[in-house]
Amino acid sequence: MTPATTLDKSAGQDGPEPAGGPPDDRLVHRSPARRLLGRPELGSVVGAVAVFVFFSVAADSFLQWSSFGTVLYAASTIGIMAVPVALLMIGGEFDLSAGVMVTSSALISSMFSYQMTANVWVGVAVSLAVTLAVGFFNGFLLTRTKLPSFIITLGTFLMLTGLNLGFTKLISGTVSTKSIADMEGFASARVLFASHLTIGDIDLKVTILWWAALVAVATWLLLRTRAGNWIFAVGGGADAARAVGVPVARTKIGLYMAVAFCAWISGQHLLFSFDVVQSGEGVGNEFLYIIAAVIGGCLMTGGYGSAIGSAVGAFIFGMTSKGIVYAQWNPDWFKFFLGAMLLLATLLNAWVRKRAEATA
Repeated sequence: MTPATTLDKSAGQDGPEPAGGPPDDRLVHRSPARRLLGRPELGSVVGAVAVFVFFSVAADSFLQWSSFGTVLYAASTIGIMAVPVALLMIGGEFDLSAGVMVTSSALISSMFSYQMTANVWVGVAVSLAVTLAVGFFNGFLLTRTKLPSFIITLGTFLMLTGLNLGFTKLISGTVSTKSIADMEGFASARVLFASHLTIGDIDLKVTILWWAALVAVATWLLLRTRAGNWIFAVGGGADAARAVGVPVARTKIGLYMAVAFCAWISGQHLLFSFDVVQSGEGVGNEFLYIIAAVIGGCLMTGGYGSAIGSAVGAFIFGMTSKGIVYAQWNPDWFKFFLGAMLLLATLLNAWVRKRAEATA
């Protein structure tokens, strides 16, 4: 969805043709079918159906209710981060530090709580503050230096990777943190970040609820608020957006802090699921978040995409990663099949979008 499309909701009705020129695109009435064809997530939905049908045929156990819960959980662990990454990409930027930031968040909570012998909720709060500060640092440095986000967040990625390993070995003497399972507040924090609910044969992790809530909030933000218009405008052209009064710097800093906030959520889930954290985890996951957003319809050039699309992209990843296991394929070929399925889904998404644009 483009900034002009978002403005369509404020127009609310058709308008007369301006004198001396063609009608404003924002005021031109479009049928529901044409609006559907113009949705950025349409191609990803078609791709998700294709992946679902494929694994339904290739793996008998894929259609079991218990498998559905596993697929949703795998999708949610990617989807929680894919939502803010999609918003950031709509705003025209990237964050290569998102994967290791998740691990940093978990390490800070664990080590602070253990070393200070404090309630784990204190460590959780400190982790939130530090993680948001990292997000602010990325956004602030980007807006002040005008350097590409690729360079800035690559630098942050390398620094966090070194800090994760260096501080963990310095404090604990190993590459993993000490267990905090017996500390005060662990049980209540686990309920919020790592609990699960069993309904029949389906085991639903709390991350699925976090994921759904984030998609709903991000969709409302993009489609129903002024900040959403700012995000689309900044991604479409920062200079043009600044010329019409859009707070470009504040918008981009806010997007990076949103990525940091979701990294904090994912990090706490990682910690309270296993009560220890390996310092080397998270490296490479940033590409999975970007892949999910791109499959969901976000353009690499910015200014186009949706939160719902990122959710569909994450769901495709969940189906692919678990479908390969249920199909009992040779695990040596796991990465190949995973990459092939994601590539095919992305190509199908691009083809459907081109067809939609040609008929819209």
